[in-house]
Amino acid sequence: MTSVSAGSKRVLLIDDDAVFTRVLARALGARGFTVAVAHDAAQARAQVRAEPLRFAVLDLKLGADNGLALIPELKALRPGLRILLLTGYASIATAVEAIKRGADDYLAKPVDADAIVHALLETQQAAGAHDEVALPHAPPPLKRLEWEHIQRVLTECEGNISETARRLGLHRRTLQRKLAKHPVREAD
Repeated sequence: MTSVSAGSKRVLLIDDDAVFTRVLARALGARGFTVAVAHDAAQARAQVRAEPLRFAVLDLKLGADNGLALIPELKALRPGLRILLLTGYASIATAVEAIKRGADDYLAKPVDADAIVHALLETQQAAGAHDEVALPHAPPPLKRLEWEHIQRVLTECEGNISETARRLGLHRRTLQRKLAKHPVREAD
């Protein structure tokens, strides 16, 4: 992990869940961060313009706003901002899209404050030290692969359920039922 001075440990939490942001703000504050909070995209843009922030922890779903769409805007306003995207519905397609749009890291909820701190403070050098990628012992379950494929197509369709259903050859209601289910967890 990188040594970061106290003055540069300013983080913006962007999440529409007030309880989650309050708990996480308290936990990050106890770990030496100065925390600001935004509950929607407009508040986030205003905070990034107004404060010398170094980090942002961004939720994928912000009520009517989309966290993925906000990433390039925040990077344009503050190019050095390190963005960590959080989501309760993790998929490979969403992670890839987040990184393409400029996020520096991606974590699935529920997540603890220590994992967030580690992700925020991790440098490219530390990431480069792990050149070997551990392969899973067994391929992921078929339902997990189906979930990830649906998420990839949904991302390509910019969240349009009807277009995603058309591309997948599914009825729109069938797709909505599949999306309402939580993704299959991989066995550890």
